[in-house]
Amino acid sequence: MGGRIGGDEIMGVLSLAMWSLIIVVSIKYVVVLMRANNQGEGGVLALAAVARRVTGNRARAALILGAIGAAMFYGDAIIIPALSVLAASEGVRTIPGAGVGQGVALLLTIAIVIALFAVQARGQRRLLRLAGPICLVWFGVIALLGLGHVVGNPVVLRAFSPVYAIAFLMHHGIIGFFVLGAMILTVAGAEAVTAYMGRFGRAPIRLGWFAIVLPALALNYLGQGALALTSLDQAITAGVPFTNDNWFFLLAPPAARIPLVLLALVTTVIASQMAIDGAYSLTQQASQLGLLPRLRVRRTVADGTTRIYLPTVNWLMMIGVLVLLVQFGESTRMAAAYGIAVSGTMTVTTALAYIVVRQRWRWGYRRALVMLAPFFVLDCILLAANLLRVVEGGWVPLLVAAFIGLLIATWVRGRGIVHVFERRNSIPMAELAAALARRPPERVEGTAVFLTATPESAPGALLHNLKHNKVLHEQNLIVAVHTADRPFVPLDERIKATRLDDNFSTVTLTYRFMESPDVPRALGLEADRKQVVVDSTKVSFFIGRNTLKPSKGEGMPLWQDRIFMFLQRNASDPTDFLNIPPGKVLELGEQVTV
Repeated sequence: MGGRIGGDEIMGVLSLAMWSLIIVVSIKYVVVLMRANNQGEGGVLALAAVARRVTGNRARAALILGAIGAAMFYGDAIIIPALSVLAASEGVRTIPGAGVGQGVALLLTIAIVIALFAVQARGQRRLLRLAGPICLVWFGVIALLGLGHVVGNPVVLRAFSPVYAIAFLMHHGIIGFFVLGAMILTVAGAEAVTAYMGRFGRAPIRLGWFAIVLPALALNYLGQGALALTSLDQAITAGVPFTNDNWFFLLAPPAARIPLVLLALVTTVIASQMAIDGAYSLTQQASQLGLLPRLRVRRTVADGTTRIYLPTVNWLMMIGVLVLLVQFGESTRMAAAYGIAVSGTMTVTTALAYIVVRQRWRWGYRRALVMLAPFFVLDCILLAANLLRVVEGGWVPLLVAAFIGLLIATWVRGRGIVHVFERRNSIPMAELAAALARRPPERVEGTAVFLTATPESAPGALLHNLKHNKVLHEQNLIVAVHTADRPFVPLDERIKATRLDDNFSTVTLTYRFMESPDVPRALGLEADRKQVVVDSTKVSFFIGRNTLKPSKGEGMPLWQDRIFMFLQRNASDPTDFLNIPPGKVLELGEQVTV
């Protein structure tokens, strides 16, 4: 903040921080948005899924909002490890007698980040097992550090009055607007509050926030304000200029700085781990919802639970984090980039929540506006305040979001072109079954499973098999794998089988959008129900895989064709995604112009 810093400025900024925690996190996210969930799951794509389901013909708008929010979230997920670990590493500069400069803090951060991403494939068992106790210790420590200074200078408790925040904004013009944008740092992680609702539950998160996290953060911010006021008084008495400093680490006495820095590093590594897990989960959700190609997913066991690990996302994130660290070098310079990422995601989340409230809860628009319009206006103000800092680093999340948005738009449009081609060249399954019943081809023993997106139409792989191999198996299953716009699918809704005739049966497998399909296991369950008899030793899986051909005059522009073809080539193999044994798969297809 430029200009002279006085007590009114310190109290004004402190009041802004207090009311940001109260309005944005406590009221908006914990009280309101946690109600607008998708069967217990939260986060921007979970809201997009339920919004798409309830909007009918306007589902495209909900999907676009979800894609924008997801694109912004990736920028957020890259910045969190860089910003949080670097800010903790910079604490070594406050250790008396250490003589450590910013370069050492940066090198320490780079080493920690590389190690963190390198061990992701192992499941992070020990770190995740200790996450809960370490976080409890962390919040206890920061609360006690702040409390000691609040007791020594209780005048800071007046910061709970919004008068100080309003007066600060009114008297500082554009500077006040910039400071308001910086308040986004005080609500860091608010989006994760709803994103992890499916893992921990709504009640435990609310209890943890109001009983532990909010009091600890409030006490620590108040303590920093009290220390700053005390330092201001000392500077005035000594007749020297007052300078801003790293008040968080200065809360601790010199002898406690090293343990505090070590605790901060461990805690920020845990926070970074949560951001990485969030990126994995979001990518899987986006793939299931058709926004991104399927990526190779590995499962690791950690803390007694199975976690997903996406190697491609992991290494791309690590590269992005390292680029940010080298580019900015200091946590304060990275704050502008983080602000745009967070405020952009928050704005989209509120817009999606409005759709859910109107369409799912059946609230009138006046009632919905009364509840959500103030939050949306605040989100837009915070976003506008951070957009003013684009040149300071805010371009980073915008660039990441634009890149991810381009990939999403290209993938969705390209898949649409391929789907239209397949539908145009398909014939109804009922007609094909009737024709083959009248003129049966040569039969071979065993069961053929033909994977398709639309079980009502004959799969391309089936048509190619009949055309080129001129045979039909004894039993033929037309299997479609669908992803529901909800996080949970009851077992009795997982599998629906219909017998067309003695030769063909259609099977529809429905999975939740946060779940990975397992076709052989699902068909085994169906066999247990005696609806479809599958002999696993005599089953072959047929998958349609078309060859893409770019074209200047058709479909997408040529440059977008190239991107789509690259995404298609690097997508996870369907056998991996559907958990089908590779030795039982045959791929058949034709050339498609995109």
